[in-house]
Amino acid sequence: MRSHRRSRLLAPLMLAPLIAGCFASGGGDDSGDGGGGDGARLRVALAFPPAENLSPYGADATLLSRLGVTEGLTALDANGSAAPALAESWRRDGDKVWEFTLRDATFQDGGDVTPAAVADSLTRATDAKPAPAALAGVTLSAKAQGERVVRITTAEPDPVLPLRLSSPSLAVLSGKAYADENRVDPVGHATGPFELTEVNGATSATLDRFDDYWGGRAQASGIDARFIADGTARANALRTGELDIAEAVPVAQAATLDEKTRRDTATTRTTSLLLNASSGTFEDAGLRAAARGAIDTSVFAEDVYEGYADPSAGIYGPAVTWAEGKRTAPVGRAEAEKPGGATVNLATYDNRPELPEVAQVVKQQLEKAGFKVKLTVREYSRLEQDALDGKFDAFVLARNTLLDTGDPVAVLAGDYTCDGGFNIAQLCDRDVDRAVAEAVGIADTAKRQDAAMAAEARILGTDAVVPLVHQRIITGVADSVQGVILDPYERTLVGTGTRR
Repeated sequence: MRSHRRSRLLAPLMLAPLIAGCFASGGGDDSGDGGGGDGARLRVALAFPPAENLSPYGADATLLSRLGVTEGLTALDANGSAAPALAESWRRDGDKVWEFTLRDATFQDGGDVTPAAVADSLTRATDAKPAPAALAGVTLSAKAQGERVVRITTAEPDPVLPLRLSSPSLAVLSGKAYADENRVDPVGHATGPFELTEVNGATSATLDRFDDYWGGRAQASGIDARFIADGTARANALRTGELDIAEAVPVAQAATLDEKTRRDTATTRTTSLLLNASSGTFEDAGLRAAARGAIDTSVFAEDVYEGYADPSAGIYGPAVTWAEGKRTAPVGRAEAEKPGGATVNLATYDNRPELPEVAQVVKQQLEKAGFKVKLTVREYSRLEQDALDGKFDAFVLARNTLLDTGDPVAVLAGDYTCDGGFNIAQLCDRDVDRAVAEAVGIADTAKRQDAAMAAEARILGTDAVVPLVHQRIITGVADSVQGVILDPYERTLVGTGTRR
């Protein structure tokens, strides 16, 4: 059985600009008050409740980074390049060794961020089961060197290591976070501007400002976070003044918000139909081709997303500004077969409220073509493992293709290769693996982009993925709130300069 590690291999050290617009990082780049007064607490609603007990090694890592709790040695800047975070600088020492010089920083439990503590945190991440996304297929060891330097050695040359270490899944935590051998506890043991003080299961969390944050004191005194899967409920709570910030407002609710309170951001998120290529109906490439041919993608951007999206172009959308000029036609597509009433178990989740509507449209189009379709809709945390285990024939997924590191190759390696840890399509194709492997090994930015597009053409040629639409994310922000971080990579939301 293939591993379900979330494998997303990573980017060149310096990427050309990938996205339209820019955003502030959640660290010292926000205009914190450097020790100012006690600002009001922020009331924030997130769309996804914790699915893995706030483990930093899986999907919950992004929850922690969006709330300003965790950070790593590096961060991802607006151009998709590695930027300083807990490491103020780095240098390469030969093909397999990097040295990271730490800034003066403190853990939320009072200890210093030392090279030994960082090396221990990274070592524990390498030993985690399943492995963090950023370390899929990578072997590294970290050791302290002197008072300020962490020396990291990789088994194979890794020219993109600084970018790899920006992943939210490689956040640095203190030794106390690992006291329980059965779980990693980020509560009070991270380094970000806000400290988790209480977590109420999948319902809510309380965070207080961390006054000793290296980037300066946050202007808000804390955060009261609620996990509200229902998008309409998030929008209503913002509208009635119960919330200051609501992420992922449904497009159907956008018009109900005052124009000043809704911010739409072009993102690198693509909604796709994934077809199970290893078992069931769509193990047959001809039936995958039939399904792809049945889908009219033109209806999604304007009808379902009401203009808050762009028509599908491929795995990478228009927010990846260089992609269109390098895109090539899909390679190796099979001829479509007649569905003949073949059954399809289609699934999606309702945390992103447009997805059930997208899935309904897909269902209708497949049925019109001759398939018999059963639709399953659940909350994401109750659906993910079944999807990863290949229990559905088809799955509608909204995926930020550059979430972890800004690398265009990452989503290809993680989602569409035989050993990919987030391979919901269950695709295992020798030509695809070869094309992705070639792209992974290239450090030059332009050549890596070319190789990524060649791999995209191979993947699209299998018809295991049918891109449907490229999303814009609507964030609800109360009039009184300033400094919300509108991040195309969806890693950050609040920082030291976020306040009301």
